[in-house]
Amino acid sequence: MSKKKQNLPLLDDFLLNLKVNNYSEETLYNYERDLIVFEKFLNEAGIKFSKLSKKDILNYKAFLNSIDRKTANNNLGQKKLSAYSINRMLSALRSYLKYLIEVNYPTPLPPDAIKMAKTIKKKPQVAELDQLIKLIEFPSKFEKNKKIAARNRAILEVLFSTGMRISELTNLRLNQIDKDGKIFILGKGKKERFVYLTPRAIRYLNEYLKIRNSDSPFVFVPYRGLNASRKDKNKISNNYLQAKIKEYREALGINVPTSAHSLRHGFATYLAEFGANPAAIQVLLGHESLDTTTRYVHASDRYARKIHRKFHPLNK
Repeated sequence: MSKKKQNLPLLDDFLLNLKVNNYSEETLYNYERDLIVFEKFLNEAGIKFSKLSKKDILNYKAFLNSIDRKTANNNLGQKKLSAYSINRMLSALRSYLKYLIEVNYPTPLPPDAIKMAKTIKKKPQVAELDQLIKLIEFPSKFEKNKKIAARNRAILEVLFSTGMRISELTNLRLNQIDKDGKIFILGKGKKERFVYLTPRAIRYLNEYLKIRNSDSPFVFVPYRGLNASRKDKNKISNNYLQAKIKEYREALGINVPTSAHSLRHGFATYLAEFGANPAAIQVLLGHESLDTTTRYVHASDRYARKIHRKFHPLNK
């Protein structure tokens, strides 16, 4: 952790509080990085935290909207942040202020003074089912290294079979999977759930495990690069997986933006299209609210067209 945090009181204590409350390493990293950006903004603007005002928060939001902003590593921002990224950074600041209030530290602003940026609700984009199937099967044809081909095919099969988040997949351990393909997940917000492998996913996962050759507790391990040298703690990175999916998508000519999260979208969308109950999909995805899940029921134009033809009173 950075040693220069004098302008944000009790920041190390805040991060320690997150750690002892079982927040993931990724969440800790994100909170620290986002709050370091806020601290740099205060320092460069000559603003003392104790004198922080609502106007300063507005200026901070304008700063985040600018490509002239500096990252936590002191680099210039390469592109304009999305409203979702800005809101993630503002949410970190809110959580920090809440912590200060909880420990009775004098706080210049209440957390609700941090207003989120307006976001545009986009309809989830999901490739056609036949395109997703081609993407999932592509590593077997594309990758020349047998282990990498088997691993990446198993990864995509597992993602689409379970609807896991990418972080849940890369952190998946061998002891989370039982012999019937039932997987225990400790997901976002430490919420527990089970997800399930299809017989097809079990087959490709077992084929990979036969040639995996690793002492790592993690299921999916790297065979090249820095992570591969971490002995019994090695696991593939989120960035590697996203880059590979992009490579496969471009090679296949799939024009719908497709990522690891898109496979999660596709899992929910096509379950809904084939008649799955939204409440069941909610449980499988680990969503807190059914409202978050029901958007997938209507995410596909083909599904909407099918419903229109089936139920419109003048369709004959």
